[in-house]
Amino acid sequence: MIRFENVTKRYRGTSKPALSGVDFEVQRGEFVFLVGASGSGKSSCLRLILREDVPTSGRVAVLGRDLRSLANRKVPYFRRHIGSVFQDFRLLPSKTVYQNVAFTLQVTGSSRGFIQQAVPEALALVGLDGKQKRMPHELSGGEQQRVAIARALVNRPQVLLADEPTGNLDPATSVDIMQLLARINAGGTTVLMATHEAGFVDQMQRRVIELNDGEMVRDEVHGGYGDTSNIPRLVPAEVRGAAAVAALTAVQEVQRQTADLSMVRAALAEELSEQRKAAAAAPAHEPASASAPVAESTPADTVVPLEPVVAPDPAPVDPPVAVGPRTHPIVLPQVDVAELGVADRLGLSDGDDEEVGPTS
Repeated sequence: MIRFENVTKRYRGTSKPALSGVDFEVQRGEFVFLVGASGSGKSSCLRLILREDVPTSGRVAVLGRDLRSLANRKVPYFRRHIGSVFQDFRLLPSKTVYQNVAFTLQVTGSSRGFIQQAVPEALALVGLDGKQKRMPHELSGGEQQRVAIARALVNRPQVLLADEPTGNLDPATSVDIMQLLARINAGGTTVLMATHEAGFVDQMQRRVIELNDGEMVRDEVHGGYGDTSNIPRLVPAEVRGAAAVAALTAVQEVQRQTADLSMVRAALAEELSEQRKAAAAAPAHEPASASAPVAESTPADTVVPLEPVVAPDPAPVDPPVAVGPRTHPIVLPQVDVAELGVADRLGLSDGDDEEVGPTS
């Protein structure tokens, strides 16, 4: 069906060949993934199969024909047996869905009766019944790709080439397109697909041909994608100023805690002041009253027995209150943080100096 025999392809102005000594053969009815990093030679293989290019050396045979010996005037007739689907859909924006699919048949000179029969069948195969009159801009990306696949299949080709057919689609739509290609292959069409979709390759477990810098490095009947280190992956972008934001948040928290502590100190100072005033205003103990009875005098020579003198209990005295130096509440100015410079936010500014030093 498709055979590459020691194929090398060099493009003018390049020192390194796009393909170097590539050998493989695809049998009728196979589903083959062509994988590899960008620039590995996948698209060059597809262009050689479509006879858009000819190899610098070696031989490319498709459907039993050596494409080097194929005359240019016969290339359009040869391509009727090969359908092609691309990443960018390549639909005619001024034509309806029906007209886009029919255009391929009109160019090849098909009869009106065949067109009226083949176009609805192709649209039904890709699940676009009832959308023949829609314009391309009225369709989703997945629907536009389905139109492109219907256009590729309307000639009922023996080979379908797909170059990154899911590259511009969301994951769910990509799954639908892959299922559609699998159904087309089950109907007997040979499918050769160049892709970076490692997940699909690993799940489907079809034949995998891997290229690396123009050389074929692997050919597995039931293989996976292999090395994914060259596939770009999204990395979270570093947030600029994250350290400054964290420092500003810490400063604001310290200010809040300082303000709370100042309020507590003010309340304690007020309470101690009240206690001090109360202690100063307490009445002193009064001396004995003048009206108290006075003991009668006795003759000098009279001996009066002495009785033990019991000292009166001292009046209870409140313990001294330790009053420290009077403190004043710390009042923090209300600062609009949004208007502060980076140095002010981090407490690095010195007076009115607005310059920011290296520590910022």
